Amino acid sequence: MSPAGLLTLLNLIFMLVVGSYFWSMMRTQQTNRSVIERESRKELEKLKRMRAISLTEPLSERARPRDLGELIGQEEGLKALRAALCGPNPQHVIIYGPPGVGKTAAARIILEEAKKHPLSPFRPSAVFVEMDGATARFDDRGIADPLIGSVHDPIYQGAGALGVAGIPQPKPGAVTKAHGGILFIDEIGELHPIQMNKLLKVLEDRKVLLESAYYSSEDPNIPPHIHDIFQNGLPADFRLVGATTRLPEEIPAAIRSRCVEVFFRALTPEEVETIARQAATRVGLKLQEEAAGVIRAHAQNGRDAVNMVQLAGGLAAVEKRSEITRADVEWVVESGQYTRRVDARLTGEPRVGLAYGLGVAGPGIGLVMEIEAVASRSEKPGAGRLRLTGVVEEEEVNGLGKTVRRKSLVRGSVDNVLAVLRHHLGLPVYDYDIDINFPGGAAVDGPSAGVTLATAVASAILGRAVAGDIAMTGEVSLLGDVRPVGGIIPKIEAAVRAGARRIVVPEGNWHERLRDRKETQVIPVRRLGEVLELALEPVVAGRSWHG
Repeated sequence: MSPAGLLTLLNLIFMLVVGSYFWSMMRTQQTNRSVIERESRKELEKLKRMRAISLTEPLSERARPRDLGELIGQEEGLKALRAALCGPNPQHVIIYGPPGVGKTAAARIILEEAKKHPLSPFRPSAVFVEMDGATARFDDRGIADPLIGSVHDPIYQGAGALGVAGIPQPKPGAVTKAHGGILFIDEIGELHPIQMNKLLKVLEDRKVLLESAYYSSEDPNIPPHIHDIFQNGLPADFRLVGATTRLPEEIPAAIRSRCVEVFFRALTPEEVETIARQAATRVGLKLQEEAAGVIRAHAQNGRDAVNMVQLAGGLAAVEKRSEITRADVEWVVESGQYTRRVDARLTGEPRVGLAYGLGVAGPGIGLVMEIEAVASRSEKPGAGRLRLTGVVEEEEVNGLGKTVRRKSLVRGSVDNVLAVLRHHLGLPVYDYDIDINFPGGAAVDGPSAGVTLATAVASAILGRAVAGDIAMTGEVSLLGDVRPVGGIIPKIEAAVRAGARRIVVPEGNWHERLRDRKETQVIPVRRLGEVLELALEPVVAGRSWHG
């Protein structure tokens, strides 16, 4: 055979081998595609059968507020939220408040309100994207980040056709999905610090910048849209609404400084009862008056009230009754081990050594606390002792890599008060054995209880009763000044609910809105002597407490 013929034969054999290879590849791909399509049809049929099965909607979903009129008890918080989001320049927001008071529902409803505002930048298509800060976990290697977004590099399994071609693929996160709308992060205080820092950067830039070692701006194989993403970033112009049950000081200062802070308060027993009645109406059941009273006494928030109605309603439905009775709700309380609400009330009766102070138990949650004091002459002048009960006298503080053991803030406040009573008001406090008690184990932050401690101790030493209609808050300085304290609005609201007719607050906390209080007088003071003149009765003629 001639060389030319041999070359032709070899070319023919080579072409046959290559053709057979590609033919085999095509048949394999067709077979794989056929298998994939068959499996996909089976799975779609399974999904269709599953979606055809639908249980009734839980009462917790049916009872969710759908408009502002259905949100109970958050008038001030809603007003602040509307001001922050419904205007022409919406702000980022952090909502503080206890669980079950409507933070998530309020954010959803306010967005719908904002869409209707003619000057609002939110378009009708603006979305509400919800995430949970406690579960928004990310991969340390940057493979996945549901909040910020990530890049699927070609080395990762399942990279697809683009990955086979060596092309990195950007994957948008919630910040991009919320573009033009609201990103709601529940329990924002639980976000990982790395995610929090990335979120701060996105809030500043209003876009997400992604990186990949596999990206080259000179690679002609990379599609134009991926070039655009790596060079200009993914859009992320949204408004952040974070919700938390933490205290403001527990949230990083960097995120707080970029947000308007809105406070939702705890619901009153009457508001909890209203929510329970609405829930019963939506399931077509009547709630007996006595049954509503049991819910009012035990439900701590709206979610508790709805859950109690749902379980009691289930019991009534099983027994084919259309009414929820007191026995039904009492069974729910017992089986669910609900604790009765403890709502302190002022007795109105003057008592020696008993003063009512105001504190904060959480974001927007004010409370009234009793402080009791008993004093008796010590055996030797100047040898009086002091004993505290109901609070911790020492505490450990962790920070900066070390643990410091120190006197508690409450104990420090008591020592400070005794010094003021002695040096500025002339009371011989060290000639007395003094016992101070904080009934009920209330959380006392120390400084803001100063005026209440001073009033209780002065009353015990002098034997003069403290008026039973007055509640107070304020820090006492060593010079006898009454200094401003935090949480003044929830404290005042708690005092009003407890039946206080007079509320003493530091002058530094006073503003004109506090003047408009029905049946309650808010009194600003500058000095401890003013507090004692208001609180102790009867007033001794010629005696002045202005030290």
